[in-house]
Amino acid sequence: MSKRSGSTCPTSLVSWRAVGMVLAWLLMGPACGLALAAEAAKTGFPPHFLLGTAVAGFQIEMGCPHLAADICEDRHSDWYEFITSPWTRLDPLLFMSGQPPSTGPGFYELFSQDLDLARHALGSNAVRLSLEWSRIFPAPTFGVSGYQQLHQLASPTALEYYHRIFADMKRLGLTPMVTVNHYSLPNWIHDAVGCHRDFAHCQRRGWDDPKTIVPEIAKFAGFVAHEFGAEVDDWLTLNEPFAAVVLPSFLFPNPSRSNPPGVVLQIEAAKRATEAMIVAHARMYDAIHAEDHWSADGSGVHARVGLASVLLAVSPASDRAADQQAAANLRYIFNDLFLNAIATGYIDVAWDGHATLRPDLAGRLDFIGINYYGRVRSSALGFAVLPQLSPLMNFVPKDYDDRSPESLYQVLKETSRYGLPMIVTETGVDHAGDTNRSLGWIKGTLGAVGRAIAEGLPVGGYFYWSLMDNYEWNHGMQQRFGFFAVDPLDPEKLRTARPAVDLFHAFALDQVFPAFEAGR
Repeated sequence: MSKRSGSTCPTSLVSWRAVGMVLAWLLMGPACGLALAAEAAKTGFPPHFLLGTAVAGFQIEMGCPHLAADICEDRHSDWYEFITSPWTRLDPLLFMSGQPPSTGPGFYELFSQDLDLARHALGSNAVRLSLEWSRIFPAPTFGVSGYQQLHQLASPTALEYYHRIFADMKRLGLTPMVTVNHYSLPNWIHDAVGCHRDFAHCQRRGWDDPKTIVPEIAKFAGFVAHEFGAEVDDWLTLNEPFAAVVLPSFLFPNPSRSNPPGVVLQIEAAKRATEAMIVAHARMYDAIHAEDHWSADGSGVHARVGLASVLLAVSPASDRAADQQAAANLRYIFNDLFLNAIATGYIDVAWDGHATLRPDLAGRLDFIGINYYGRVRSSALGFAVLPQLSPLMNFVPKDYDDRSPESLYQVLKETSRYGLPMIVTETGVDHAGDTNRSLGWIKGTLGAVGRAIAEGLPVGGYFYWSLMDNYEWNHGMQQRFGFFAVDPLDPEKLRTARPAVDLFHAFALDQVFPAFEAGR
């Protein structure tokens, strides 16, 4: 996931500082924070609507209260090295919390009680979670192919752990939605620390080495589809690949988000990584459909494969034609460039608005996962702040609003143009400083979904971020997004319900969306 505190969002830019600030905004805005007139009548949940919470493996597994750390923690990922190595943990340009893995919520040990809370305290019928590639394959899989050969390399302990999770979910009546890769990479694919220290010469380059990572992650996707296909039908290949990986990894790490390797203005690497993740999605899609031979829910459909993308509700700052174009450019760079490629096969490798069709990328998306956290207005700058990155970056993002849940409706309406089913795969707010803030957010975003469904848009689910407080990447445990609070200093990692738990449970019982409330 990709969230930030609204207090750091820039509201205006001046030309001499525009390069850094526009890049900063691209990272901060979507998670720091249109007026719609009519209020829709209440709408019932459609059949098979998924209602639940979303979590990610790296963020929740570590911090076990009783298991030994070397069992609980996955120490073979780039993110583990990123938060523990003094070269990155203490680097002021990476804005790391410095909190150790032991402060995490310990889902690796406590998953049974957490899933029980999801089902009974929240009334959920689904949970979105991710698999940790490096936990399943702590050693390289280069030169190995085929399920049987890969199974010999896979960690039996990791496979048993995930099978136990899925068995618990089946017992509780929870449908799993599984993210194959939620940011973290094996350290045999990506040397997070080495590439941060010497990007020009590091060897294990992660997404900046498409020839290595694309076939390997496709191989991993095929393996997990075969291994867990009898338990899982709904898959997401990647989470927020452009906003939370490409931008903070290769262009502008900042207080809002840094991501391995955390290097600045590596423009060609950013474009290579973007293309690599687009191609990787297509290859992962093919691999999952080829290897998932079972219908876990008995529907006859073996696999439904999507991707979770964070999308902004964008509007122009005025009716001026220049501001209208600036808003269109912002929407294209942030929302459409990546999504167009995976939904239609038209890929814009230069980020200049000129896309070409690649048939090997087309037709490889069964549904669109939407992560929503806010809206923004955009005005024209008059020139491109970084033309070598994109000639379209002539916009000034301003007035970011992360208290606008109703604008999810705008995002759903705009995204429906692809003609694909949609699922809200993440949405939520940081409770730090206001434990009741999520009450309005849940009502507003569920109301937006209800209005979209009432108008005939195909929205099949809603996942709130998150089930419990979790290790929010470079922020550690400082941000609090969970329905259940977790004190990082509590040795037992007890879960404490926030007020939003009862509200969510009430909607789950009633199976009716709240009325849509128009925004400002």
